[in-house]
Amino acid sequence: MAEDGLQSLTPGAFVVHPDRPDWGLGQVQSVVGRRVTVNFENAGKLLIDHSVVALRLVDPSELNDTTATGDD
Repeated sequence: MAEDGLQSLTPGAFVVHPDRPDWGLGQVQSVVGRRVTVNFENAGKLLIDHSVVALRLVDPSELNDTTATGDD
């Protein structure tokens, strides 16, 4: 089911949970088998079974961090 995207999930990758946008942006902490530990902005550190939930990768260019670009 959600196994296809598992190879792209590596520590440091940014993700969102497709059914829980209120959790905010998450950063992958570890991947062991189908288990992905993610630290979400508004939900804290959670263990996600990637065979049940297909986390959506967020391209770093989608992040709107003006401090990283130096824009005010």
